[in-house]
Amino acid sequence: MSGRIVETEAYPPGDSSGHAYRGRTARNQSLFLGTGFAYVYFIYGTSYMLNVSAEEPGVGAGVLMRAIEPLEGINRMKRLRKTDKLTDLARGPGRLAAAFEIDQRLDGVDLCADGPLWLGTAVRETASIGTTVRIGITREVGQLRRFFESGNPFVSGPRQREKKSSGLP
Repeated sequence: MSGRIVETEAYPPGDSSGHAYRGRTARNQSLFLGTGFAYVYFIYGTSYMLNVSAEEPGVGAGVLMRAIEPLEGINRMKRLRKTDKLTDLARGPGRLAAAFEIDQRLDGVDLCADGPLWLGTAVRETASIGTTVRIGITREVGQLRRFFESGNPFVSGPRQREKKSSGLP
């Protein structure tokens, strides 16, 4: 299965809404491994979430994968998600994890190396990138740290207060 990342949220060092804010724990240790590692956690008793660690070793920070545009393995994703609606397969972090069979077994995986889950290069040019506040948090709510491909139907959530960014991949 494969897809294009079309929406993310950033949780940089010192961000009180990020899982690394209070320091390293058994649960969040993957956020402190260095750049490009999977941090997978279970939330709300229903869903897994995938973050990519985003700082040097020992510094906790991550980027939440919020939505992916499915490219390959779509029939398998439909079976896993129990839906035929293409735009709903991996729109939203819980749906994304379910569609790609991401669970706790993938926590700590190096996403920059060959393995069961990895990040590759873009298959086509990205449209302009929009930014808004993050979704579903209660701290640091005014920060424009949600990034998405403008106009992409696979993006989740509201687009209020969208701002255009330039120079972002």
